[in-house]
Amino acid sequence: MIEIRGLYKNFGSQQVLKGINLDINDGEIFTLLGGSGGGKSVFLKNVIGLLTPDGGSIKIDGEEIVGLKQKNLTKIQTKFGMLFQGGALFDSLTVGENVAFGLRRLTDFSDNKIRGLVIDYLEMVNLKGVEDKLPESLSIGMKRRVALARAIATSPKYIFYDEPTTGLDPITTDVISDLFLELQQKLKPTSVMVTHDLQTAYKVSDRIALLYDGVIVEVSTTEAFKKSTNPHVVKFIEGSSKGLLSEKNKD
Repeated sequence: MIEIRGLYKNFGSQQVLKGINLDINDGEIFTLLGGSGGGKSVFLKNVIGLLTPDGGSIKIDGEEIVGLKQKNLTKIQTKFGMLFQGGALFDSLTVGENVAFGLRRLTDFSDNKIRGLVIDYLEMVNLKGVEDKLPESLSIGMKRRVALARAIATSPKYIFYDEPTTGLDPITTDVISDLFLELQQKLKPTSVMVTHDLQTAYKVSDRIALLYDGVIVEVSTTEAFKKSTNPHVVKFIEGSSKGLLSEKNKD
């Protein structure tokens, strides 16, 4: 379980997170919605330990990670798999080398075992026989699936998705969403997704929260979120349906 209390994060004079309180339950798909530039990715990077909060508490399975020395934090981070925004593959490495990256860093498995695992995880995301290709030869959707295979390759307890469907067409988005659900059934991780994509959130989430102006203004089941009368939720849903991410972030 992830327990977050009074989480604050500033960048200079800009206060991005303003006292977030949140519990994320074991085995669920939890989605944090919000407008572009609203702090969703900052939230995720604080929880996974890539950024240091300016205040508050983050407990992973009961262990406080805020203030941990890097050596101890690294041990906690082995529980996490991360799909970064845009996939963030290493262009100079083959697909197989990308998927194997965490395995080589975190395990002492032999080369043969790692290659076998790489093939297994690529097949799990419906990518057979691409391990020796370079990322530049793949479509955007295939790259995103490679990044997903890399995220799950170390059998993490927690999988974090940072805007996983950004830049994808609606059909590919739907395929990726189906894949999330399939992997959730097979691997049974706790999954945390940040996105502004209502279509994906509605399809995969057990619970949804809305981040607005640095605070959580709604947390509910997916069905309850759709029917919410919270004015911030209503504005977000109506704005998203018109192609706007939030009233505050209109261009």
